[in-house]
Amino acid sequence: MSQKGQDGGASDDPVAALGEAMGAAAQQWQESWSDWLGALSAAAKDDARPDSAPPAANLDPAAMMEAQMELWRDFQALWASTTARMMGGQAEPVIAPEKGDNRFRDAEWSDNPIFDFLKQSYLLNARWLRRSLAGVEGLDRGEAEKLDFIGRQIVDAFSPANFALTNPVVLREMRETRGESLMRGMRQLAEDLKDSEHGLRPRQTDMDAFEVGGNVATAPGAVVFQNRLIQLIQYEPATETVYRKPLLIVPPWINKFYILDLRPDNSFIRWAVARGYTVFVISWVNPDESHASLRFDDYLGSGILAALDAIERATGERQATAIGYCIGGTLLAAALAYMDAVGDKRIGAATFFAAQVDFEDAGELRLFTDESHMDAMAAQVREKGYLDAANMAGTFNALRANDLVWHFVINNYLLGKQPPAFDLLFWNADSTNFPAELFVEYMHNMYQQNNLARPGGFELMGRKIDLGRIAIPTYIQASKEDHIAPAASVFKLTRLFGGQKRFVLAGSGHIAGVVNPPEKKKYQHWLAKAGAGHDDFESWFAAAEEHPGSWWPDWHRWQARRSGKKVPARKPGDGGLAAIEPAPGSYVKRRS
Repeated sequence: MSQKGQDGGASDDPVAALGEAMGAAAQQWQESWSDWLGALSAAAKDDARPDSAPPAANLDPAAMMEAQMELWRDFQALWASTTARMMGGQAEPVIAPEKGDNRFRDAEWSDNPIFDFLKQSYLLNARWLRRSLAGVEGLDRGEAEKLDFIGRQIVDAFSPANFALTNPVVLREMRETRGESLMRGMRQLAEDLKDSEHGLRPRQTDMDAFEVGGNVATAPGAVVFQNRLIQLIQYEPATETVYRKPLLIVPPWINKFYILDLRPDNSFIRWAVARGYTVFVISWVNPDESHASLRFDDYLGSGILAALDAIERATGERQATAIGYCIGGTLLAAALAYMDAVGDKRIGAATFFAAQVDFEDAGELRLFTDESHMDAMAAQVREKGYLDAANMAGTFNALRANDLVWHFVINNYLLGKQPPAFDLLFWNADSTNFPAELFVEYMHNMYQQNNLARPGGFELMGRKIDLGRIAIPTYIQASKEDHIAPAASVFKLTRLFGGQKRFVLAGSGHIAGVVNPPEKKKYQHWLAKAGAGHDDFESWFAAAEEHPGSWWPDWHRWQARRSGKKVPARKPGDGGLAAIEPAPGSYVKRRS
């Protein structure tokens, strides 16, 4: 028990005084976070039910009391361990950061008792808030998920690592540079504020360090067809003979295609060409207000179907195989169902990278698709003619705020450092706009109504389509840590498609899980034994076997058996279509 002086003030004992100060700080912090809990619960209901008064958050008093007591016990243990360390002793941490949390990896977060206290007290409060939010009753699933998301954003924002005076790395840099680091950071903040129409977004890389067609997107080839919506690139062969069936890659239209051709050593396009495939890639236009009326019908007709027509003219081959990546895979699945409905057999096998067709469990992007939010978004994009790329980038960054927002706030503004030159983050910042009507149609039919997953629920070019009628062989890839297309959601393709299916799970996330060349010997992948049927992802994963390294060679073995016999290699411009311009073409160079 702390001792008081005769005047009732704090004790002269510095250790006791420290304990009292930490207790007062913890109590104040806890009360603030308790206030947020009630406000967040009401906000989640208010946002989800705009036409009715939000009921009060239903917090179970007994559960809240237990949570408060648990937090208090944890803080007592933390005060005791910190006091022991301040007196020169040793103590085990009460709580530690989760694996992969890089915010507190600097040694001083653990070696210095004060910063260790700041770190652990933050982690205890963060855990308490997240658990308390999860226990709020009276919310439907969407409200509960939204509440958790908002709570996580607040928890992430209030990390002591995000503030100069509570981050030992920042303080050390300020001391060593005599404050110049913070001055540099403020200058960089001022520069970023000049370009903050869509809110402050710290630069993630040096955008001047890369040039599309210069040091990224350099695989040799040529544009052999173009229309208002696409350029079609055919790549130079790297082998004397190639598989008969050409390979068409359909990338997402909200990103540039060169994620599959960043550098020579991690380019999937180069790797596929080196294995004897004649590779064609769709390069989508970066839309502006003149493309506002474009819809799925246009992206099918002027996109995939136009590309197949051009491939036949360029190679003389009627049948091809195809790959769809992310939202490009969603479009490819819809296209295959449409092609079945009209008897079009030009795609003989299809591969899906991190693609979804059933959006019931489509991850945290669903949080932005409630009716009130989407009505407001629809009005906004229709007025402008498109959803701005920066708006989408901000949403995706929020899904991984610690890595894609706060890391760069610390690096750029608090430490005053330039972000590193990183090709992946250059590509991430080089996103594209989303045509207004296509955006509204996509969000309504996929995220809100899940129409594509229902037989006859979605219509293309006047035809009601059914994914269950897709009878061609399909190779379906998901990534274990994908926050955009969760593996369990991607797995649903295996239940919706007909025909033979092969499902593979890659290590890492939405990008690194796909872009993982074998030579790097990184990550791993999982495969289940052939013929083993599973109703859900969890049962599949329980039976799957882990294999080291990339899944690309497994795909190649599968793809080669479905690509026909070898024929002499084809060069861009040698067939029925002349080369228009060198790869990567001009459409991909248009910036938002």
